Amino acid sequence: MAVVSTSSLSGAGLVPCHFTQFSGLRKSFLKLDTSLSDSTHKLFHHVNSNLQLTSSNKGSRGVATMAGSGKFFVGGNWKCNGTKESISKLVSDLNGAALEPDVDVVVAPPFVYIDQVKSTLSDRIEISSQNCWSGKGGAFTGEISVEQLRDIGCKWVVLGHSERRHVIGEDDQFIGKKAAYALNEGLGVIACIGELLEEREAGKTFDVCFHQLKAFADTVPSWDKIVIAYEPVWAIGTGKVATPQQAQEVHASVRDWLSKNVSADVASKTRIIYGGSVNGSNCSELAKQEDIDGFLVGGASLKGPEFATIINSVTSKKVAA
Repeated sequence: MAVVSTSSLSGAGLVPCHFTQFSGLRKSFLKLDTSLSDSTHKLFHHVNSNLQLTSSNKGSRGVATMAGSGKFFVGGNWKCNGTKESISKLVSDLNGAALEPDVDVVVAPPFVYIDQVKSTLSDRIEISSQNCWSGKGGAFTGEISVEQLRDIGCKWVVLGHSERRHVIGEDDQFIGKKAAYALNEGLGVIACIGELLEEREAGKTFDVCFHQLKAFADTVPSWDKIVIAYEPVWAIGTGKVATPQQAQEVHASVRDWLSKNVSADVASKTRIIYGGSVNGSNCSELAKQEDIDGFLVGGASLKGPEFATIINSVTSKKVAA
């Protein structure tokens, strides 16, 4: 699979090829770095373009062999949705669903319903918060501390989601600070990255994602409990979904960035999941991609049977392996 950095798009001609080999649970494979011609660069100016680069060195992996823990990872972000009644129904549906065993499943209810969900949902599914404060609790009106989240049974927190970045106004440094504190206090972090529509159209997808990644890399104490969620902002809640090739290309480039800027071991072990209008119809094709290790699901996670279908799309990963 080819990985292209937008920083090379302005260069003339081709740069020398080099190969990166990842270790760990992910089987060894070759990645080819190359630059794009000006004509190819124009492809990046269209959301619906394939952004597909060809390679004869497609990686292979054993059946259901995943990065990190060895498990597919599916998170459900319920956002600011639900009532006691509707969440009771959703929990009942999830408790009754037949879920593939080799998947880590996490749901992130609104703060006010976390205790309800924790006390009624099967232990098969872990609980995440949708946000947290950047340090110890105290005189911070409206905030929720990591210590409080741990106290009510949360194991994860979603940080850097585009709605926190672009609606609430959180910047990269603040998000990185929150991630570092959460990790130091024992929570796992679902670290979200992704570009706006105008950034994709301007050919800045990789630059944006790498800048957001660097803010995490500059602060976090370890990558052992981090899952990276690539969520193109233009695909969140819009019904537009990155093609499997578009998503795979960015996931592969993120893994390559980790290898070059953190370590090959972290690149191999860190799970990189996709989010952006994932549903029961498109999850199987997305799951087949080499570097897509699961999903962060929005609206479809509010529908128990459909969320179960997305969780069980790990079977497509097994077939593709």
